[in-house]
Amino acid sequence: MDVQILSPEVIQDTNFAPTPSSAIAADLIDSTFGATCIDLTSSSLDSSVLAFSDEWFAPASNLTNPKPPIRRPGVFVPTGAWYDGWETRRHNPEPYDWVIIKLGVASGKVKGIEVDTAFFDGNHAEAVEVQGCFEVGEDADTQVVKKDYTGWKQVLGHQGCGASRRQAWKADDEREVTHVRLCMFPDGGIARFRLYGQVVPVFPTSIEQEIELSSALMGGMVLSASEEHFGSSKSNLLLPGRGVDMGGGWETRRSRSPGHVDWVIVKLGARGRVKRIIVDTAFYRGNYPQAMKIEALDDGERGLDREDSRWKEILGLQRLGPDKEHEYAASNLSNVEGAAYTHLKMTIVPDGGVKRFRVFGIRL
Repeated sequence: MDVQILSPEVIQDTNFAPTPSSAIAADLIDSTFGATCIDLTSSSLDSSVLAFSDEWFAPASNLTNPKPPIRRPGVFVPTGAWYDGWETRRHNPEPYDWVIIKLGVASGKVKGIEVDTAFFDGNHAEAVEVQGCFEVGEDADTQVVKKDYTGWKQVLGHQGCGASRRQAWKADDEREVTHVRLCMFPDGGIARFRLYGQVVPVFPTSIEQEIELSSALMGGMVLSASEEHFGSSKSNLLLPGRGVDMGGGWETRRSRSPGHVDWVIVKLGARGRVKRIIVDTAFYRGNYPQAMKIEALDDGERGLDREDSRWKEILGLQRLGPDKEHEYAASNLSNVEGAAYTHLKMTIVPDGGVKRFRVFGIRL
C-alpha cells in the first residue's frame, strides 16, 4: 500500500459518485482483504459510534467489536433475547435505521464492506447501504450527526442481506472518508460491520520527528505470517495500546518439530530510518516465544517473501520474557545507521504469542 500524507490538496473530493461494488463469497472475505486492508472502523483503533436511529434490543457499539460474534441461547435481558450485535425495534416508521461511525484512523480509502448477520435469523436486516463523508476540524463530529448534514455520499449501493451469514462487497474507492453511515433497511439486526480499507495517515510536519513507523494508525500493514492459530490475527501486532487480555495479539500453535520457527512480515506506513523497536509479550505468561530476531529490507515496487535474499539482520537473536515490553535502542541494532527500510520481518523461536510489534524511526 502506498500511503499519502494528508494535505489540503487531497483533503476531499466534493463530487462523490456511486462506487461500483461486487459481492465476495463468505469464504473469500479474509483472503480478499486480509493482506491489503485493515478494518477502519474496528474499536481496537478507537473508532466511535457517534449517533444512531435506535438500539432498542442491542447496542450499536457491538458493530465495531473486532472479535467474532457469539451466541447465548436462552439468555434474556429486559428488552428481550440477548444478541451480540446491533438490533433495532420492529415496525420502523422511517425507510431505514442508521448508525454513524467515526473511523479509528485520521482517514481512509474504502476497499470493501462486510455485513455479518451472525445469529440474526428472522430478525436480520433485509438490506443495507453505506455512505461516507470527509469532515475534519474541531466540530466535525457535531456536523456529521446533524439531520440536515449534506456531506454524505454513497460508498455502497443498496445490497440485500441474508440471515446469519457473512456477506461482503468490494468497493474500490480512491476518495478519503473520516466517517461512515450504515443504513439498515427497514430495521432488524446486524452482528458486525467491517469497513476494509487503507489508512491515509497524518504525519508530523517535521520529518525529523520520531514516529511509530509500523503503527496501523500510520498505515502500517502486516502482509503475511507463518500462521494465525487460536483465532489471533497477525494484524493485532500493529494496534495501539497493549490490549486488555491475551486474546488481542498474535499467537501461533505449539510446534513439535526440531528447528521450527514462526514469522511475520510487516510493511511500514512510511519508508524510514529505524531508531528503536519494542516487542511486547503483554499477557503471554506461559506461552511467549523463547526468543526472536528481526530483519529488514528496502523494497520499492518489487515483491518480497520470507526467503528474499535482500533481508538484512538488524537485531540478532534475543531471549524474551513473559508479559513484558522488550525495548531495543539504536545501540542494540545493526545495519540501521544511514539505512532506510520499508519492511521488517520478525522471526520467533520456536512459537508462541506476541502482543505488539512497534518500530520507531524517522520517515523519509
